[in-house]
Amino acid sequence: MYDYDMIVIGSGPSGRRAAVQSAKLGKSVLVVEKGRRVGGVSVHTGTIPSKTLRETVLNLSGWRERGFYGRSYRVKQDIEASDLLARLHKTLDHEVEVLEHQFNRNGVKMMRGEARFTSPHSVEVMSENGDNHVVTGEYLLISCGTKPFRPDYVPFNGLNVFDSDEIIELPRLPRSLTVIGAGVIGVEYATIFSALDVQVTLIEPRGSFLDFIDKELIEEFTHELRDRNVLLRLGSKVEEIKFDPQGKPVARLSDGRTVVSEMLLFAAGRVGATDSLSLESAGIEVDHRNRIKVDPKTLQTSVEHIYAAGDVIGFPSLASTSMEQGRLAACHAFGLAPPPPPEFFPYGIYSVPEISTVGMTEEEVRKREIPYECGIARFRETSRGHIMGLSTGMMKMIFSVKTRRLLGVHIVGEGATELIHIGQAVLNLKGTIDYFIENTFNYPTLAEAYKIAGLDAWNRMARG
Repeated sequence: MYDYDMIVIGSGPSGRRAAVQSAKLGKSVLVVEKGRRVGGVSVHTGTIPSKTLRETVLNLSGWRERGFYGRSYRVKQDIEASDLLARLHKTLDHEVEVLEHQFNRNGVKMMRGEARFTSPHSVEVMSENGDNHVVTGEYLLISCGTKPFRPDYVPFNGLNVFDSDEIIELPRLPRSLTVIGAGVIGVEYATIFSALDVQVTLIEPRGSFLDFIDKELIEEFTHELRDRNVLLRLGSKVEEIKFDPQGKPVARLSDGRTVVSEMLLFAAGRVGATDSLSLESAGIEVDHRNRIKVDPKTLQTSVEHIYAAGDVIGFPSLASTSMEQGRLAACHAFGLAPPPPPEFFPYGIYSVPEISTVGMTEEEVRKREIPYECGIARFRETSRGHIMGLSTGMMKMIFSVKTRRLLGVHIVGEGATELIHIGQAVLNLKGTIDYFIENTFNYPTLAEAYKIAGLDAWNRMARG
């Protein structure tokens, strides 16, 4: 009756996972991708490029060795934009190659072109050469991702005023950079460029930033940013952006201040890339940010056989959770009931230093009126921290006084996004403080911080 059992629009994390899961269930699958190469935003402009850029910066700048050799230490004295892009392109080529092989191995068909709905079960695909193909599917998954929000008052020019997709192809390294928007993307890029000794000013209209992260962690993170001379302009909205006589962007703030820099990055939000999909033909509506509302358990849209997953459905907008959403959508469509997802998933912010968190923050614990105690470990307390030359970095664990169960783990510092998984496992297995007290951790490792923080909390709880 239909050309395919499943049509997936977009080949980002959620799309590719849904396609492969559907194929492994013996279904015929078509993936429609408007980009020249598979992978979506995650591979080409988002997750993988920004993290590759970060790793390249930390390596070439000698950032990780400065604890021993001083702030002026560099592996490469004159770092240029081409140095950053060389590693980036190699990484992207490898990612695309792996993904294409995965599709071929599982019999997933690919069609390149821009998709738009012509009815709830049919999609027209318009290729670059002008050819149009109409294909039908029993089930469809919208995983088109997002694109940067580009307000009219920002004079984007691709030369020294960029959005968060364009910044990875920057023509040269600036000596100064203004970042508008202190969300995850803005904070990541602000700190990456700061590690290159670029003078960075971070502007955020709200009086705080990353509000879903434990406040004590943000205080630690903010202290480190100020120590690196990153200028924070919180609680000030950008009124206008003009160019000075030398062509530098000048941001005028609501408090009367102006910020002049060689380059400007606007990273204040993203919107669903749904405007060309003709969703009205399928009977689907979007919100003010062009995102699609779904049932959180099944990933179904308002149209029963059409699913949506990934960034296009909003928070948490992580590659890791998007992959799982795609898999769950495919399983639900074809009648396979997967086990319920774990209660807690880790959130990683690839700033410099990294931030990672899982479970409840101290603010959430207090709001629920749960009697609790915290344990703190500083990375400089570990032998591994000494070996690495770390002077900063901390782990915070929160435990219930009544049940002794772990409630949350919050880490800022080197390797935070890797370390968090120990806490994630204990949390989802409903483990207690006893796990950290009784178990032996490899020595010397940063993971020893779990034992230190556990003992710190245990000492306080024992006294109580």
